[in-house]
Amino acid sequence: MRNRSSKSEFLALLTFLILATLVLTNGFAQRMKPGEAVDTFQQIEPVAVVLTEILDKYVYDPDLDHVIEGALAGMMATLDQHSSFIPERALQEMKEDTRGEFEGIGITIKPNDAGEVMVFSPVKGSPAAKAGIKSFDVITAVDGKTAQEMMEEGADDPAFRLLDAMAKRIRGPRGTYVNLTIRRGGDGPGTGEIIEVKVKRAKVPLESIKEARLLDGGIGYIRISDFKDNTARDLEKRLEEFLDQGMRSFVLDLRWNPGGLLTASQQVCELFLPKHSLVTYTRGRKSEDGRPSNDDMVLKTGRSPVLPKEMPMIILVNDQTASSSEIVTGALQFHKRAIVVGEKTYGKGSVQTIIPLARPRNTALRLTTALYYTPADVTINKQGILPDVEEVMDLDEERALYLQMTSTYEDNPELVLLLNHGSVTGDKVIEVPDGPSEEERRVIEEVRKVMGDETADLLAKQGDRLREQKRTKEDRQLRRAVDILRESSVWTELLQKYHRDVHETQMAAETAKRLENKHEAVAKDPEAVTH
Repeated sequence: MRNRSSKSEFLALLTFLILATLVLTNGFAQRMKPGEAVDTFQQIEPVAVVLTEILDKYVYDPDLDHVIEGALAGMMATLDQHSSFIPERALQEMKEDTRGEFEGIGITIKPNDAGEVMVFSPVKGSPAAKAGIKSFDVITAVDGKTAQEMMEEGADDPAFRLLDAMAKRIRGPRGTYVNLTIRRGGDGPGTGEIIEVKVKRAKVPLESIKEARLLDGGIGYIRISDFKDNTARDLEKRLEEFLDQGMRSFVLDLRWNPGGLLTASQQVCELFLPKHSLVTYTRGRKSEDGRPSNDDMVLKTGRSPVLPKEMPMIILVNDQTASSSEIVTGALQFHKRAIVVGEKTYGKGSVQTIIPLARPRNTALRLTTALYYTPADVTINKQGILPDVEEVMDLDEERALYLQMTSTYEDNPELVLLLNHGSVTGDKVIEVPDGPSEEERRVIEEVRKVMGDETADLLAKQGDRLREQKRTKEDRQLRRAVDILRESSVWTELLQKYHRDVHETQMAAETAKRLENKHEAVAKDPEAVTH
């Protein structure tokens, strides 16, 4: 980036800001009455004033490109929590993520205990896997540039991380090559076998299916982390495999799922709902003459489902289930195709449109342009969807469970789809006493006599933490889902028993607030409300 401080460049920059304002407000200048344009330019005048002060008085010569990006980010932040400015690197990563693929060699890397960068897992069928790269290989150099040299290059950058630097060097356009120096085996630097590997980059798929297995009793279980272009295709493949293996009921886990592509939620619903079922519709801001927004759309299923319509199905949700995952939850709950188990969802009922910008180059805006509505004709924005069967896990419990799940494959990447949820997934359950043993109590009391209460109490708390870490965490929400499915193989019986009225589970935030106020009033004075 160039530092620009001349008056002519400043005026060009200000002109750009004014033009950007006109563009972002959808060409409002064309609809202005006489005099309104002048008022608008006066309103944005403080931007020019601030930039002038920065140019004239800031202690260092400012990088105006960086300053402008910050201004754009601040402008978007004033709208809502989901609108934002997307800088170049983030835009590229977002495109790769939503496409469900990126260009590289297909490895997951992470630091090892010695602070080196190791291969955690090569993606199945990727260029790295075909080249013979294995889990726990240590990458000592990329294209001849050693880890130490990369660290020295980034020494002046406080945000620099060796992991990021290596990832950036390893990725690249498909068809190009990268040379990796690998250390395999041994006990650290200077030991093991040194291998030179040349890998041709290609398109590598990104998985949104994070778990997939058949539980006892023919219960299929799949957890989706987000919604990409390839999510429905990958999910369909797994469902067909499970059906071939005798699946009799199904659990779709959308916990910790922040959403993703709106179209992907429609495609996922098509695997479960009859053809022509309403999935969602969106409504944007009407034009001044009352015409519908260009962002208005209706999404319906366009094919026959993969899962048999009478097969029992449960969706797991929590307070981090958001956006596209809420669309799937709302549609399947409304059409009585799934029983929802867990907690109230996050409540992100807004649609963001990615708007590319000409300047700064290769950047974009993520702008909220519409709200989506469930088939129950409500937007659950800032409200969320209530489960049919409530099973709440507190934050500490959720964190401990998630840590247990992700630590399952730390020593064995082959278990990446078979995570430990406790006894419900058939994993070994480690029982730990609730309190300290007699020997621990004796040591704590000895410490109390010698070093005082504070040190003894800290020692006792540390013992409690260690015991809790060892204890197997039970996934109570998944356990509840499995118990329900084992009650009966007849879907209509389970629906009748557990499915709640959708007008109770899917409400707009305003309706929910009125009901909450009414319930509070009844609790305080029942007669004043009922009479």
